[in-house]
Amino acid sequence: METYLKEQPHKRFNILTGEWVLVSPHRTKRPWQGKQEVTEPKDKISYDSECYLCPTNKRINGVKNDDYKSTYVFSNDFGALMNNSEKFSYKKGLLRAEGEIGICKVVCFSPNHSLSIPDLEISEIEKVIETWQQEYSLLGNLKNINYVQIFENKGAIMGCSNPHPHGQIWAQYSIPTEIQKKTATQKEFYQKNGTSLLKTYLEEELKEQTRIISENKHFVTLIPFWAVWPYEAMIIPKQAMPNIKNLTDDQKNSFAQQLKLLTQKYDALFNTSFPYSAGIHQAPTNKMVYEEWHWHMSFYPPLLRSATVKKFMVGYEMFAMPQRDITAELAAEKLRSL
Repeated sequence: METYLKEQPHKRFNILTGEWVLVSPHRTKRPWQGKQEVTEPKDKISYDSECYLCPTNKRINGVKNDDYKSTYVFSNDFGALMNNSEKFSYKKGLLRAEGEIGICKVVCFSPNHSLSIPDLEISEIEKVIETWQQEYSLLGNLKNINYVQIFENKGAIMGCSNPHPHGQIWAQYSIPTEIQKKTATQKEFYQKNGTSLLKTYLEEELKEQTRIISENKHFVTLIPFWAVWPYEAMIIPKQAMPNIKNLTDDQKNSFAQQLKLLTQKYDALFNTSFPYSAGIHQAPTNKMVYEEWHWHMSFYPPLLRSATVKKFMVGYEMFAMPQRDITAELAAEKLRSL
């Protein structure tokens, strides 16, 4: 790799969003005298009588959870979106607002209170993937739902309000900003080249190998060239497809393997239950054809130097553009070696 990418301040372009990130590799040498925090101990118990998500327990609204044995899905008791809210349009001078409707669900990965993704068996992760597929299809087929966002916030510092391993699904009428940007960039590339943007990107990364973390038959896990977060990663299917609906059993197994391996590497990096926000970006569900879309799963973990030192978006990043010190190549090398 070119020396200036390793040593000199530079910008990197995100091909999916059309945005830039400032990279400052020389700053990794600076001493750290910033904030240190106490590492949260990981729950070891399989059942917590006080947990709102454990089987048979009552949630805050009095509804009792099923005695579930695998994944468990229910409507979020405090969802950010409501299916019975009113659609409206408001405009007064430069002030604009529009009503938004949607559905928010919670997906418990396992009945076991202490098992997060890296702790689950491959067959159990496959069940999580199958649940994601079912919910994407079910919600996406609803009349007023045009996009389905599957995501997980892991760890209290990522805003997770309950330690029982779970993710969320938000389905809504409008198409979110990030998806609009990624649709535009992928469509432009597809129309010019007749192939998927991410498929072409994967071919380049596989030749270079410097940012690859792991690879199997159907998936590649890597640190994207334009990563913002210190150990940001993507899991990308080798075959271009708009969404996860039609994954074969073999592809689900490959996806589950990469999910487990990446999250195990995360936990091993600083010897802690590694926090992150992860989400699957896929084509909108508004009944249009999206030949250009190539779905992928992104992980945005905040930890930078240790289990207690995390990256904050402050100062320059709040007012100008994202910035990182550790390069994507060095981050990939560290994770690859674990």
